[in-house]
Amino acid sequence: MAITRRIFMKSGAMTVVGMAAVPGFLTRAAMAAESGQGQKRLVVIFQRGAADGLNIVVPHGEAAYYAMRPTIGIPKKDVIDLDGFFGLHPGMSALKPLWDAKHLAVVHAAGSPDPTRSHFDAQDFMESGTPGLKSTQDGWLNRALAATSTGNAASAPFRAVALGTALPRILSGSAPALAMGSVNDFGVAPRNPQAQPLANTFESMYAGSVDAVLHGTAQETFEAVKMLKAANPGGYRPAAGVVYPKGRFGDALKQTAQLVKANLGVQVAFTDVGGWDHHVNEGASEGQLANLLKEFSGSLAAFWLDMGALAEETVVVTMSEFGRTARENGTRGTDHGHANVMLVMGGGVRGGKVYGRWPGLGVEQLYEERDLALTTDFRQVIAEAAGRQLGIGRMEMVFPGFRNPGSLHLLG
Repeated sequence: MAITRRIFMKSGAMTVVGMAAVPGFLTRAAMAAESGQGQKRLVVIFQRGAADGLNIVVPHGEAAYYAMRPTIGIPKKDVIDLDGFFGLHPGMSALKPLWDAKHLAVVHAAGSPDPTRSHFDAQDFMESGTPGLKSTQDGWLNRALAATSTGNAASAPFRAVALGTALPRILSGSAPALAMGSVNDFGVAPRNPQAQPLANTFESMYAGSVDAVLHGTAQETFEAVKMLKAANPGGYRPAAGVVYPKGRFGDALKQTAQLVKANLGVQVAFTDVGGWDHHVNEGASEGQLANLLKEFSGSLAAFWLDMGALAEETVVVTMSEFGRTARENGTRGTDHGHANVMLVMGGGVRGGKVYGRWPGLGVEQLYEERDLALTTDFRQVIAEAAGRQLGIGRMEMVFPGFRNPGSLHLLG
């Protein structure tokens, strides 16, 4: 069997990438977890499919918005007003308390400067952090980890976690990162009692390896499995009164909170949520987008409440590959656009404010006379969030070639 630095374990719904052999694994992991009591962390959420930012955070103070969206525009009476000009879609009501408490900020007209309208290319550029450059091999979030790979925390097996069945592009690279489809399936014994225990299968697979690094990688991964099992994932209960919406996204955020609260040293977490590509029958206050936003906002709010005091040291950033056309199309939907909206949520966030320069929706103000124009590069938002949360002084390693115009002062 060809052995590579990637280990795929289908029975455990787990992928581990780039774990190097390090002596004293469990000792250092425990030290990292213990020192993580006041540790800052970053959670990144990707809305795959190009979310309609104009109907998520609605510019209800601009007449052109309603002129271009006669059937899918959110009526003023339904908009949850934020500042007299912008407001939340009614499906986002779960996040209004966070806005009022100044833990939620909005960055409008933000996104990737690359003009592509291809989902694949745009997602790749936003995950690699190098818009327009297809040759980049690693993801910006992995480079952010590599820029801070010192001390005990850097060797914790759960330092960087993605909730999903495969490691995402954004976390690919040299720094250790782990992906799991389900916390409960990340165990040492399969559900089928007739099958060979995962522990035996895993060890026997690599026991004959003469490569010390690869053998160490397997052993450390096996120890990570045991470490999580010791945290009793099946017995987790969210904080009192917290109910996550049903669905993959709610489950992913629930498990993210579970991993953080288990004190396993999580510093970076990633998950995504699809279903945003609404070319047909997008809906207005009710409909496809509204239903998705209820799950989206309800999951974020549940995560915030479930984290309790740990939320104070946590920052959540949302992103999507591009926005939608300013005008609705002939099938009461929207097509692939350009700029979008990003949300930043956390204890250190200077919330209760919409950041970024609003370009307007007049024909002469639109990008290519059809899309919301971009005024804030997504890397400017990420640079501030990742720089503060991960302690990165210089972001050149994370976003090579990017000339950052300066801080938006999103974080205190």
